[in-house]
Amino acid sequence: MRKLALFAPVFAVLFFAHFASAQLASDQQVDFFLGGGTLLSSSSNSSSSSFLPAEKGGTYLNVGGDAVFLQHRLGINIETAWRASQGVYISGVENYRPILTDFNLLYQPRLGKAAGLDLMAGIGAGDTRFYQPGPSCSGCINYVSTDHFMEHLGGGIRYYVWHRVVFVRPEIHYYHIQSNNNLNNNGAFSSNNLFRVGASVGFTLGGGSH
Repeated sequence: MRKLALFAPVFAVLFFAHFASAQLASDQQVDFFLGGGTLLSSSSNSSSSSFLPAEKGGTYLNVGGDAVFLQHRLGINIETAWRASQGVYISGVENYRPILTDFNLLYQPRLGKAAGLDLMAGIGAGDTRFYQPGPSCSGCINYVSTDHFMEHLGGGIRYYVWHRVVFVRPEIHYYHIQSNNNLNNNGAFSSNNLFRVGASVGFTLGGGSH
């Protein structure tokens, strides 16, 4: 799962670029996007995890792509979001950086010539890297990772600011990370439930965009 989280953005770009290079029908399209936001966390799931830190705050970057190629504006989506800088887990002792990667079924209805929805549901992996504070060593790995299976729901409102090519998308994502609050299964935070709110900027190929 760790390697999957690391290489998923590369796979996404290669897959969607290959898809876009083919002749797209008028009702098919490929999108690429990148953006930013922050992470929110619900209250702790149980009293036993209430003493664990909450996994929230910080600036998160995201990159991904999707392809709509089935009837009724259905397709697939892949996306990775990660904390731009290390967060403080235990002050002076340990820092952390989550990486959230999800694969989804996508429903992309149009609301008009310049607007639409992106609705997605799928599964993925939550990878959290734990670092020792201080300068990193040269040529070595200065972190350990915990990996957890997760479910994902997401939605955004897409608005095209230039023809049907360049769009902005305010969005919200919900992650349910299995055993994220279970110390017996490498859990490290107070809740299994996370929300990412932010916005992405992207461009569209096909779908009547030209």
